[in-house]
Amino acid sequence: MRTSLLLVVLVFFAVSGFAQEQDTTIVNQQEETSLPKPQLDKSRIYYGGYVTMNFSKNYSVIGAQPLVAYKLTPKLSVGTQVSYEYISDSRYIEDQNGSNYGASIFSRYRVTPRLYGHTEFQVMSYKWFYSNGSDERKVAPMFYVGGGYSQPISQNVWLNAQVLFDVLNHKNSPYKDWEPYFSLGVGVGF
Repeated sequence: MRTSLLLVVLVFFAVSGFAQEQDTTIVNQQEETSLPKPQLDKSRIYYGGYVTMNFSKNYSVIGAQPLVAYKLTPKLSVGTQVSYEYISDSRYIEDQNGSNYGASIFSRYRVTPRLYGHTEFQVMSYKWFYSNGSDERKVAPMFYVGGGYSQPISQNVWLNAQVLFDVLNHKNSPYKDWEPYFSLGVGVGF
């Protein structure tokens, strides 16, 4: 008799617990359907990038920096960019080759339809070469502040020229204090 009563009590609690679980699930599903889902407005997305080319007798760099961004307002946008550079350096006893790579997040504010302010936080991994033939990899955080000019090429394509300054001046940064960084690139939908 006791085992039957205990079994009935256990089944009762199990069934009532299962019923409460289902009720909570139904309420949560109803709450989810009543909340508006955020929509990504694809017309606010723009993309583009920059190409790096630097050639001299003993040192060459070729790189690319594709980017994608989203216009929060008609004047303010935020985005991300990845960077890659291939380096060939023959200033030392042996020729040195290597890669630099990194990523950044940025914001742009349109002052006029063609002028914009730009801030960007970037982390790059640089390969440093030494005269004895050795090399090592160093990570450098940089915080750029500057601005740019956009020239329309067609209805939705722009040529961008910008000048930025690394205001962090981290010891591993390749830029000296307030040395300008110039870049040219193309934007689509900017």
